Amino acid sequence: MRIGFGQINTIVGDLEGNRVKILDAYRQLVDAGAELVVFPELAVCGYPPRDLLFKRRFVSDIEESLMEIAAATGPVPAVVGFVETNPARKERPFFNSAAWCDHGEIRHCARKSLLPTYDVFDEDRYFQPARSPGFWQWRGLTVGLTICEDIWADPVPSRRHPDAYDPVGALETRGIDLLVNLSASPWHRGKTAFRESYIAEAARRCSCPAIYCNAVGGNDELIFDGRSLIAGADGRIIQTCPAFRESVTILDTEASAAAPDPTYQRLEIEDIHDALVLGLRDYVTKSGFTKVLIGLSGGIDSSVTACLAVTALGQDNVLGISNPSAISSRHSRDDAADLAENLGIRLEVLPISPVVDAAEQVLAPLFQGTAAGVAEENIQARTRGLLWMAISNKFGHLVLTCGNKSELAVGYCTLYGDMSGGLAVISDLPKTKVYALAEYLNRHEELIPRSVIEKAPSAELRPDQKDEDTLPPYPILDDLLEKYVEEGFSSRDLIRLGYDEALVHDIIRRVDLNEYKRKQAPPGLKITPLAFGVGRRIPIVQKYVN
Repeated sequence: MRIGFGQINTIVGDLEGNRVKILDAYRQLVDAGAELVVFPELAVCGYPPRDLLFKRRFVSDIEESLMEIAAATGPVPAVVGFVETNPARKERPFFNSAAWCDHGEIRHCARKSLLPTYDVFDEDRYFQPARSPGFWQWRGLTVGLTICEDIWADPVPSRRHPDAYDPVGALETRGIDLLVNLSASPWHRGKTAFRESYIAEAARRCSCPAIYCNAVGGNDELIFDGRSLIAGADGRIIQTCPAFRESVTILDTEASAAAPDPTYQRLEIEDIHDALVLGLRDYVTKSGFTKVLIGLSGGIDSSVTACLAVTALGQDNVLGISNPSAISSRHSRDDAADLAENLGIRLEVLPISPVVDAAEQVLAPLFQGTAAGVAEENIQARTRGLLWMAISNKFGHLVLTCGNKSELAVGYCTLYGDMSGGLAVISDLPKTKVYALAEYLNRHEELIPRSVIEKAPSAELRPDQKDEDTLPPYPILDDLLEKYVEEGFSSRDLIRLGYDEALVHDIIRRVDLNEYKRKQAPPGLKITPLAFGVGRRIPIVQKYVN
């Protein structure tokens, strides 16, 4: 069977724009010979709509838009994700639904059974779970309709689904001939193989082909990778759509040999690169910006961020600002200039010493008799943030912050200084991965000067400062942070693993102490299983020590 995949990049709340995309893709796929056309989860409104759902007319407007989509269908069915009103007053107000549309009408609706409430998901806040998966008779076949999490079920209780309800098991009992799943599954490192295993297992259990259509694009901090696919009844992946880009294409359930898209299985660093480029481009353009501003320090983080911005938006839309101070080294100023030349971006040099001196002079009577320290160092960082935001206000550039996950975790960053901006591009990328990404960016030509990659990292807020003056080597720090932040290890667990006891307590103290900074950071692009953001909800004021 020839299945048309509308792996489209929607914008949350853009009902008209999304409808145009859906109908354009539908017509294109029908003209190309598709027998069935599928779209991602909540394609009509975009995913995740979050509390837009509580606006009085939002869901009724979604349903009206779906009716317009259905009215434009012919004999080839379109399966489209949307939000459906739940008429039952004593239940949650909406369903996360999939509509089967053909011959100008909505013929059938399937509703999502398993509502994720872990990590970035909070669907139980809005949606009523269905009591059973949807199925539909079509052309002599029984088609099972599921939505995203419905095929991520285990037949035994789990932390995700303690009630052990298994929609795939229900469809297996029903004896379906085709399994369709509409999904909006965000990407993070390691998820591709994990997700694929669930799709393959669902196909094997139901003994039929599985059609999986995933969303693509960036919406706020989430990045959707697409990678829609068909799995055969034996669980073998037959054909796939590309990663991290839109695809309106036809795949065949009866293909004799596996034909994965070249971008489907790749090195992790390639996925990280493409995810950040896509997330950056969509955040900027969907927010209505065209140009971005980056403070170029000559360091590895701002260099990597600038490279990603040029790839995402083009060199003419990236402005570099160099803000040397009395502390800035000559090689850092030269590295920033060399990077800008390599990338072909405009670089403006705005020395901050006069502003810093003026601030110190104003503060001198109050600071008299105290030793110089972090407060004075941070005047430099905050002066830079002041100038960036002034340029942003004047010319409409979105400021990109350049802090990485390692720094953000332990508070090695300055509020209202280097944390100033509208998007934290690499805030979920540990420092060691920043270096790996820099090498990847230089794979064809030297964009990032070798001196940037090889020199010891430094905030350059005092003479001869190095990150390792106050932090352990980044490979050790990143390993500790992954175990503590992402995997939930306690201090006792880490000490038992052989980490130095004093170091463990120091790092954990820093992570916990700096929760207030992270709450004030700009949104960051999520690429790990647990990012600092909506998926991690640690209280700022708390005294638990583990």
